[in-house]
Amino acid sequence: MVFGLGAIAHMVLGDKMGSYLGVNLGFGFGVTMGVHMAGNISGAHMNAALTFTNCALGRMSWKKFPVYVLGQFLGSFLAAATIYCLFYTAIIDYSGGRLTVTGPTATANIFATYLPDHMTLWRGFLDEVLVTGMLQLCLLAITDKGNNPALQGTQALVIGILVVIIGASMGMNSGYAINPSRDLPPRFFTSLLAGAHRSSAPRTVVGASGGPPLGAYLGAIIYLIFIGSSIQQEPQILENSLDV
Repeated sequence: MVFGLGAIAHMVLGDKMGSYLGVNLGFGFGVTMGVHMAGNISGAHMNAALTFTNCALGRMSWKKFPVYVLGQFLGSFLAAATIYCLFYTAIIDYSGGRLTVTGPTATANIFATYLPDHMTLWRGFLDEVLVTGMLQLCLLAITDKGNNPALQGTQALVIGILVVIIGASMGMNSGYAINPSRDLPPRFFTSLLAGAHRSSAPRTVVGASGGPPLGAYLGAIIYLIFIGSSIQQEPQILENSLDV
């Protein structure tokens, strides 16, 4: 989150110092670093939608769900606070000391996603469903040992590249939140700033927070039905079976 939000800050605040590609790279390789950091500790659960899907499919206990999501939200909130402190003078200089959600000097979009004028509530919701579904679908392919997974030791890099590709190809409409933990805590942080970012446009919250869990679940179901069921399983051999 620090890498991703920092990249957005460069794009919004910096004069030719940032770009949309830089944002994609920041989030993508930020995910790569997260997988390296926590992969063998918690499975690198950084996305509440994916954590929900793992629980819904019985791959993880529901008892872990609130603990993991709390950790995700806390980390995301602290990342927003870190970026705000790091770029405080640039934010104040750019906004003229008036922090706003919309307008030519808006800075709320550094921290959370906001739908552009051409997007409606339901289009934003469906956009997040589709994009998060693609994320989950590809993640299962990358990690499925029965299919053609990424080589051992390269999973983190490939997952990061996947996030970059999703942002570069499908991120324009809704900002590809694809993760309630990415969007809600920074949005809450900006709402706490005195006299700043008070309007959090409910229509953006619905899409960024409600769409990803549904999309992740549907993406997983599609993979399991159409891909997982087609993979030939090697016959199991009982340890105590006798040679004939």
